[in-house]
Amino acid sequence: MSAAAGPPTGEEGLDPAVRRAEKRAKKERKARRRARWRIEHRLGSPAFLHGLPLPDPLRRSVWVMGATSAAVALGSAQRSEAVDAARAQAAGFEVVRRHSGGGAVVLQPGAMRWIDVLVPAGDPFWQDDVGRSFLWLGQAWADALAAVGVAAEVHTGAPIRTEWSPLVCFSGLGTGEVTIGGRKVVGFSQRRTRAGARFQCLVLADWDPRPLLSVLDLDPAERARGAVELADVATGVGTDRLGPLVAALLTTIEGRRVPTTPR
Repeated sequence: MSAAAGPPTGEEGLDPAVRRAEKRAKKERKARRRARWRIEHRLGSPAFLHGLPLPDPLRRSVWVMGATSAAVALGSAQRSEAVDAARAQAAGFEVVRRHSGGGAVVLQPGAMRWIDVLVPAGDPFWQDDVGRSFLWLGQAWADALAAVGVAAEVHTGAPIRTEWSPLVCFSGLGTGEVTIGGRKVVGFSQRRTRAGARFQCLVLADWDPRPLLSVLDLDPAERARGAVELADVATGVGTDRLGPLVAALLTTIEGRRVPTTPR
């Protein structure tokens, strides 16, 4: 005499409608995991950090960059000759090139914070319009600045270019960049591939154009003129605010599942 068949186990015993509901819930859980921001801390020389490849596959990420040495970082389109290599070496600056555009910046440990934000193509934070793609990120920085007691604005108009902006990043103002009282406080650049975008952000403790001007390929008169003309184009947040500002930015970005643009 054969044994009676037991009741179905696992998914076999589920009603088809229940199985479909469970599959939908599983897909939704996966989608929520993909929507979360991955926070990573990267440490190394500016050359190493700028050379980091985009992950494959690319997902929403924030890289908190810890530069271990000082450097002058050129934009992707700048000539190497824009920097006087001998003067840079004498000043203790490595000369590196980033893959994103814009003018040169000085990277000094402890005097700035460098954040990269990675967004895959097709993500809700992805924007086909390159200029407007910075707006949500600028708003995130402005909200983070407000959280540490600094009133800031997001530049929503067309880029503002000056005589100095092809050379000096903080002398111009791009769409989405952040200002305090009209002075640039957070600078952005971007690298795009088919996989997505890498936004590079820089905020300074203090703004002083002279260290950068001192290593650019300029004559003494041009350096002196630049020191005067660029003295008030940008500002910093103070050394004591750098750490809390980054913490506030991470909290702000992690709390967002869809972009918030300037109001």
